[in-house]
Amino acid sequence: MAAEITQEQIMEVFPTVADTVADALGCDLADVRLDVSLIEDLDAESIDFLDMVFRLERAFKVKIPRGKVIENARGTLSEAEFEHKGIVTDAGMTQLRAYLSEVPAERFKMPMKVKDIPRLFTPETFCKLVISAQREAPAAA
Repeated sequence: MAAEITQEQIMEVFPTVADTVADALGCDLADVRLDVSLIEDLDAESIDFLDMVFRLERAFKVKIPRGKVIENARGTLSEAEFEHKGIVTDAGMTQLRAYLSEVPAERFKMPMKVKDIPRLFTPETFCKLVISAQREAPAAA
């Protein structure tokens, strides 16, 4: 099991993540808070996620594979345990809520389609992605 990501670690990377999000979405930096929904509150689209990941990879010199948020959220669950026919299972929801702990409970709609998971993403989600990528990166020689 991966080590917990602390609030302190999140706050270390948040300024760069916030700048990146504001720049990619063309929104006001003041609107980029840890817990805002990138899609619902900041009008991000799926193409924006690709742009943000690309920019974060450059800014932090890390590699963030596509689908990494879902993979991280799934944790130790197999794909079959996490979702069935495109719907997140009860076990999957428990795992998703734990991984996306910054997301208010009322934003988790049941049943949740796997394709709707990105609607939950916040700047904090991207902070966690960066921190995970930093941990997985091979140490510089």
